[in-house]
Amino acid sequence: MHRTRPLVAALCLLLVAAPAFAQQARTAAPAPAVSLPAWEQLSTADREALIAPLRDRWNAGDAAHRQRMLEHARQWQTMTPEQRRAARKGMHRWEHLSPDQREQARALFERMRTMDPEQRRALRAQWGAMTPEQRKAWIEQHPPQGGDHAH
Repeated sequence: MHRTRPLVAALCLLLVAAPAFAQQARTAAPAPAVSLPAWEQLSTADREALIAPLRDRWNAGDAAHRQRMLEHARQWQTMTPEQRRAARKGMHRWEHLSPDQREQARALFERMRTMDPEQRRALRAQWGAMTPEQRKAWIEQHPPQGGDHAH
């Protein structure tokens, strides 16, 4: 079963490391606008279908996982609509990265989160100029910590 990266980490990934993984934009026909009911107008079965996956993740998690979920939910409530769009975009990008790209993103994220903006820009520029072999060597020198990060 695949688990998604926490929302906050995805937002940070978008803001910090995602430019290193810029890919060509996909052109797809936009989905037709569909008018869906407000939450209060959903049937009990529809509400249950929407909530069930979250309940299952909550029940399967330990105390630390539940605490993270609750913190992320609270943080989501404080985000502006633009921050939420950026977070969704970051999650979408994360889901479409290869395992190697995810490892690179984790390593870059861990390295950049203690840097100031100028240091981050410098590392992004350095990363962009690297060959795939140089990037692999950099990852070997700066491996992401802690094993499975796909929460």
